[in-house]
Amino acid sequence: MLNFDRDRFVRIQSGAVSIAGEARTLMRALLADGVERLFFMGTGGVQLLTLPAIELAKCYSTFPVSAEYPAQVVLDPPAGLDNKAAVVIPSLSGTTKEGVELMAFLKRRGVRTISLTGHSDTPIAQEADHNFTNFAEDDTSSESFYLQTLLIVLALLAERGEYDNFDASVAELQLLPGLLADAKAAFEDKAAELAATIKDETYHIFTGAGSVWPEANYYGMCILEEMQWIRTRPVHAADFFHGTLELVEPGVSVFVFKGEDRLRPLADRVENFARRYTDRVRTLDAASVQLPGISQGVRGMISPVLLATLLERLSAHIEVLRNHPLTTRRYYKRVEY
Repeated sequence: MLNFDRDRFVRIQSGAVSIAGEARTLMRALLADGVERLFFMGTGGVQLLTLPAIELAKCYSTFPVSAEYPAQVVLDPPAGLDNKAAVVIPSLSGTTKEGVELMAFLKRRGVRTISLTGHSDTPIAQEADHNFTNFAEDDTSSESFYLQTLLIVLALLAERGEYDNFDASVAELQLLPGLLADAKAAFEDKAAELAATIKDETYHIFTGAGSVWPEANYYGMCILEEMQWIRTRPVHAADFFHGTLELVEPGVSVFVFKGEDRLRPLADRVENFARRYTDRVRTLDAASVQLPGISQGVRGMISPVLLATLLERLSAHIEVLRNHPLTTRRYYKRVEY
């Protein structure tokens, strides 16, 4: 496999799953201490990685769980951002400027803070009331953040009596790191072929629904746009037929991401339409991944994890074929803005 260290990958994703017990203990303590709402506040792509867990919470509970942009919060905070609130701040580096400013802002308001970082000796890790540190890098962080935020929400639901299968689900998730590595290996040839096919294309539409929509948005914006300087148009499958469909014609690339939740039919509808009008429909389906030992219920919650793990293989090949390392930037953290 191209530029892939299986042991490193399994170790990182196992670290993500390992927070389960501590997350449940923390949620129990926060609820007992009067916390009445939970916010996730990440900057850039990492915020997108929190959205599947937030949507899961909305399906199971009336407990308020939502997302906010840190840069917006410090200028115009939402109602309820007080000592009855807890905020999860994910930041791989632990030094994200907006996250550091947010942390100071929240502490002044008496808000409980939980940080998810890749390094413990960083401002966002050290200033938080509680920190989960799991070392990861760009090629492994998507799965790590998806899993950590999923476990935080499942712990919340379990402590509220709204999810009865927490322990069983965690036991299944402990199998996942090795299974994800196997999935990467099984997808390697397809990833190489797809990378060779699209390496010279300059525009892609990305779409999906349910838990995989954030991954469609993330891959378009954070990988192809930020890391490869390729223009994309991420659009939710529910909105595809209210504007974006008019851009579909022969030669237009449409990536359709399909999950295993109840909103899968929305992606099916886009796929069926797009295949009638363009010869460049690329479908990535979480249901295609073999996961022995993982129940359908858990599979329905981890579709974005599965697609992220396959897409990392695509990225690994694209950067080589285009001679454009994923770390190359013109502006991000290079100029003032």
